[in-house]
Amino acid sequence: MKKYLDLFGLTKHVDYKTEVLAGLTVSMALIPEAVAFAMIAGLSPLTGLYAAFMMGLITSILGGRPGMISGATGAVAVILVALAQSHGVEYIFATVVLAGLIQLLAGVLKLGKLMRLVPHPVIFGFVNGLAIIIFMSQLDQFKTASGSWMSGEPLFTLLGLVALTMLIIWGLPKLSKAIPASLVAILSVFAIVVAFGIETKTVGDIASISGGFPPFHIPQIPINMETFLLILPYAAIMAGVGLIESLLTLNIIDEITETRGRGNKEAAAQGVANILSGFFSGMGGCAMIGQSLINVSSGARTRISGIVAAIMLLVFIMFGAGLIEMMPMAALTGLMIMVAIGTFEWASLRTFNRMPISDIFVMVMVTLVTAVLHNLALAVIVGVIIAALVFAWENSKRIRARKRIDDQGVKHYEIYGPLFFGSISVFNSKFDVLNDPDEVIIDFKESRVVDMSAIEALNKITERYQKVGKTVHLKHLSKDCRRLLSNADAIIDVNVLEDPTYKLVVDKV
Repeated sequence: MKKYLDLFGLTKHVDYKTEVLAGLTVSMALIPEAVAFAMIAGLSPLTGLYAAFMMGLITSILGGRPGMISGATGAVAVILVALAQSHGVEYIFATVVLAGLIQLLAGVLKLGKLMRLVPHPVIFGFVNGLAIIIFMSQLDQFKTASGSWMSGEPLFTLLGLVALTMLIIWGLPKLSKAIPASLVAILSVFAIVVAFGIETKTVGDIASISGGFPPFHIPQIPINMETFLLILPYAAIMAGVGLIESLLTLNIIDEITETRGRGNKEAAAQGVANILSGFFSGMGGCAMIGQSLINVSSGARTRISGIVAAIMLLVFIMFGAGLIEMMPMAALTGLMIMVAIGTFEWASLRTFNRMPISDIFVMVMVTLVTAVLHNLALAVIVGVIIAALVFAWENSKRIRARKRIDDQGVKHYEIYGPLFFGSISVFNSKFDVLNDPDEVIIDFKESRVVDMSAIEALNKITERYQKVGKTVHLKHLSKDCRRLLSNADAIIDVNVLEDPTYKLVVDKV
């Protein structure tokens, strides 16, 4: 029995009421974003809603992070815009299926561990950029159908309802946590608008959400290499963006809940969800940090809330469209603004005088790329590259050599720090080949030979000593390094007896 409880993230102390109510709240928050993102991609609103249902249901059941919510996202919508405009929705469905296959393969190959290469400043920047995106996207609700800003009574009405929503979400938990504050806020504002007949923008003003069960549909496209090469770039980018956003969201939820999700399992689940989304008339998607934060802040910690959210979303589409279309956008806008405020890492602002300049630069750069370009994958890649270059530069300066001559007249170079492509120049400058005695020992006990550039540097230094008729011995090299140096056995003497047991550039995780 315990095995089945663990499968769904359940324990004896699950608060089922909280899980169900959190799921109901999330289902309402999913609707306007799914509709908006579908329209951004040039697709029908139901395409986004079906994707939100399928992504949410499958990842909640199979995913590696109970409590995390997936659905149709803006990151995916932006990628698919050009393809939708040039080739139509059938190619979108095929692209989503192919992206899902790539994500499933990534999960099977356990590539989720690559997220360990993402530094904390990149995560800070990513989260802050997402918070800005969420906030800025809500400003569209303060515009009229013609695109101009609201004014007069409509504006003040909307502002008042948004402020009331935010006040309830902020204040209710201080009094009681029996019911999620977000749900109370939505229902309260809904009731006020209906009871007093207040004229304000509603979900129905965006688009109709009425529909049936997602229809199974095989994409009607030519099955040939030309089609594959057309959709492959879009699918690869979508798969990469989806995995990056999902795994970073997983890490954020891990920190909030003080538990640990399974990245590879989540990657595989995202793949399965996208495959089914493509075959059931959906635009695909990935994890949604805003809705995930709504879920966990409402107290949800298991898979139940995500399953409830997906099922209730389908119920709204099939049976409750008329009621949901009456929901005031002010309530959902206030909710998402509070999500943006909660998402932003305010603690990151206090690190400006404490963190290294390089880390601050990485954090700000990722925030700007995320917020300005809305390209999450590019933002993370840029951040990782900058952080890696800074790391390489700093470590390139760490290599040192302590020099001494023993009683037999042998000169010892005791190397400290990693020897890799970035530190080769400094390493070479440590040696005085012409003035050194006839016998030299280079000791790597406190160093590590990291890459092929370092191996080549060792070959070069032994060749320099050989040309002037001197002998060089390399001590404390790992077995892996000695194997790579086997082609230089004629001029290199390796002290095997004193070799440490560490391995070179081997990752068995």
